[in-house]
Amino acid sequence: MNESPEMRIGDAEREQALAALGEHMSAGRLTIDEYGERSAKVTAARTRGELVELFTDLPDPKPGAAPTPQPAAAPQPPATVPEAKVEKRSNAPRISMAAIAAASWPAAIAIGLVTEKWQVMIIPVLLSWFIGSLFGGRHHGDDRDRGRRERDRFRDERHALRDEMHRRRRELRGRD
Repeated sequence: MNESPEMRIGDAEREQALAALGEHMSAGRLTIDEYGERSAKVTAARTRGELVELFTDLPDPKPGAAPTPQPAAAPQPPATVPEAKVEKRSNAPRISMAAIAAASWPAAIAIGLVTEKWQVMIIPVLLSWFIGSLFGGRHHGDDRDRGRRERDRFRDERHALRDEMHRRRRELRGRD
């Protein structure tokens, strides 16, 4: 980029800048949002100066700079996350209490009809509420599942951006 910053650029320079941004995102120097913002600016850039502005805070590779040879890294095995030790809990107390709560409703209705004392109906209501508060609520695996969902969502966004970048490259190549 030894030429004037006012020099107009073409599709090849834009493609080179998008490739450099992709490398910076893969290296972790840019977040997905930063990559999206900068790649939009790259596609709208008309001059070399506009491209240089986008790479002032980044090391090489930069558009127009000669690529620095990097030694080939040995392939590493995929990272594994150690599974947390999970205690298996029995559902027997929960199931038996739910059965008691469910059986209390027809019993209370039958007693209410026979004795004509409808105050008995409060018993299954209170029993259901108590059992629900005792055995209901959050399950212990929810936090782990939420973390996995967030990780999967982040991965899907990253892949979508990568696919969009590849689509843009193909479009730019088609214009040449």
